[in-house]
Amino acid sequence: ALVRKRVDARDPKATQMLACAYYHGSYGLPLDIPRAIELWTEAAHLGDLEAHYKLGYRYYEGEGVKKDVARGVKHWQYAAMQGHPESRDNLGCCEYLNGNDELAVRHLMI
Repeated sequence: ALVRKRVDARDPKATQMLACAYYHGSYGLPLDIPRAIELWTEAAHLGDLEAHYKLGYRYYEGEGVKKDVARGVKHWQYAAMQGHPESRDNLGCCEYLNGNDELAVRHLMI
């Protein structure tokens, strides 16, 4: 109840946390991936970097949403520019897989 109250107050961390709970079906909530995506999107709009990271992964892999690599990368880029290390790491891995070794190293060295 307290988390939902914080979500209603547009708390990005609480919104991201509730999204994770729906995604995993934890804390007594049903497994509801579309609801999780909706909440992560809201949390990302509110500036939560972890939500951007998680959305980036979902779109990049097409997990729970239609695969959209460019959209996934954009979420990671936004989070990485704000200092999210896992997003930066994923960008480095993407560049490496695309044969852009020099850019991959730059991402991974930051």
